[in-house]
Amino acid sequence: MSKVKQLKPKDKIINDLLDQLLDEYDGTNTEMITGKDGLMLAIKKRLIERAMDKEMDHHLGYEKYSKDGINSGNSRNGDYPKTVLTEQGNIDIEVPRDRNGVFQPRIVAKGQRRWTGFDKKIISMYSRGMTTRDIQGHIKEMYGVDVDPTLISAVTDGVMDDVHEWQNRLLDAVYPIMYLDALRVKIRDEGHVCNKAAHLIIGINMSGKKELLGIWLEQNEGSKFWLKVITDLKNRGVQDVFIACVDGLSGFPEAVHAVYPNTEVQRCIVHMVRSSLRYVSRKYRKSVADDLRQIYTATSETTASTALTSFTKKWERQYPTIGLLWKNNWNSISPFFAYPPDIRKAIYTTNAIESLNMSVRKVIKNRASFPNDDAALKMLYLSIKRASEKWTRPIRDWGSALNQFAILFGPRVPIYNGTTIDVQTISNVK
Repeated sequence: MSKVKQLKPKDKIINDLLDQLLDEYDGTNTEMITGKDGLMLAIKKRLIERAMDKEMDHHLGYEKYSKDGINSGNSRNGDYPKTVLTEQGNIDIEVPRDRNGVFQPRIVAKGQRRWTGFDKKIISMYSRGMTTRDIQGHIKEMYGVDVDPTLISAVTDGVMDDVHEWQNRLLDAVYPIMYLDALRVKIRDEGHVCNKAAHLIIGINMSGKKELLGIWLEQNEGSKFWLKVITDLKNRGVQDVFIACVDGLSGFPEAVHAVYPNTEVQRCIVHMVRSSLRYVSRKYRKSVADDLRQIYTATSETTASTALTSFTKKWERQYPTIGLLWKNNWNSISPFFAYPPDIRKAIYTTNAIESLNMSVRKVIKNRASFPNDDAALKMLYLSIKRASEKWTRPIRDWGSALNQFAILFGPRVPIYNGTTIDVQTISNVK
């Protein structure tokens, strides 16, 4: 025999009220429920107005029509109309006011034109790459409400305060690994559209989780501006970085070492392989890739150097540029071989930041250009914030890698208990 679910008194009252409200609903005329003059909007209207009446009671210290208010010094003074934008459409409400003119409703604040949650929907659509006009059309289609584009811009512009606070926040004292890269964004500047470089840095913190440290916009990606970016990290509290993973930009190691002289600069192996295979015809691509694998999977630098010599002898006549490419970049490749497998997995590639760049490009591809730097920064921030919501777990094999860091970098590795860092254990960090 099945048990009959017992409703709580409050739930029973709500169900009885719903039964009364739906008494005339035949299950087919959905407009009666969700339409412009439907039940949902009517209930929301009554709920807001009743709530404001209760707020007025609390503000005055007595209920409506009560004799207690005769000598209170303040009283109700009618109401005024106001239209509020909600997810179901516009609601025309009556807002109560007091004779002294000091009452400030909370449920719909003074000056508020949008119901709680609506701004979040606008920002969510914007973060997915929708333009102001796209959002306007979507709201019209979904909710039957005409929204002025300037209102949408005002909502998204409100994000800039969060952006500036985020850009200037204090960072952790130590990041074992950092990935540095840039992507191109089209921005209108003095009447001309130009490609600006959005410099991004992802740090792997002591808990092994990815964290975007900032966004910096500049006309060109160069070592001088990267020096400015890295200096900014120092000013925001980053005292030490063990390994910086970079692409092939000239002057990168010098820029990093100018601020963090003890940091190892590791050239991205995947970038090296990609750059090498550009010179290779499709017929020989697999053979060349297999031979390159013998270099970067070597157990030591000596073995890797021998494999590079063998590669150069084999392919020198057909592809002499590849051997020269690896020899010229050997100083930024070779640190890789000094690390055990757990750390090699983490610094083998800058894919962590490249995958982020890819998700950002999907968002910005619908825009011919941004009107200014702030508009671009706002979109980048929102799209990256949405992408970083997935960064909830440490990178693979982080526990083993952290043990290896403790062995290799000794006193530079702070004591970490899972939530805090004891910076006092960092000794002699230049």
